[in-house]
Amino acid sequence: MSEKNYHALIKDRIFIGGADQVEEVMENEKVDVIYDLRAEAPTEESKYNRIHQPIVDDEEHQEESVKKAIDEVISSYNEGKKVYFHCGGGSNRTGTVAIGTLLGLGHAEEIDKAEEMAQGIRPKIKVKPEMKAALKRIYPNA
Repeated sequence: MSEKNYHALIKDRIFIGGADQVEEVMENEKVDVIYDLRAEAPTEESKYNRIHQPIVDDEEHQEESVKKAIDEVISSYNEGKKVYFHCGGGSNRTGTVAIGTLLGLGHAEEIDKAEEMAQGIRPKIKVKPEMKAALKRIYPNA
């Protein structure tokens, strides 16, 4: 079996990766909903249940869009759905939402610990300082 280019953030339920892995995830995992975090996401119709949940890269004060993406992922998870979320390459925006998801689901209590967990799952995660600052504003006690 070939190595997957996406990763399970929460076993069998929440998957993370890049835009190029959508087909692979759908084939292997049969997810119910895909959250596309790219601001520059394509506008054409998707054959999957794809929700455009944009987060603009390299911008400050992203907490509103980041929090909305995290809340949507957690809500879908709590509804029993299988979820995949991605940005372009699955590094910054995906990592940011992965950290927030781990915090929101209680798998970590501190941002640094959640980041360490997320990077352990998907080593290419590299959250930029402005995104980490947004997480600190969303989770001031983490």
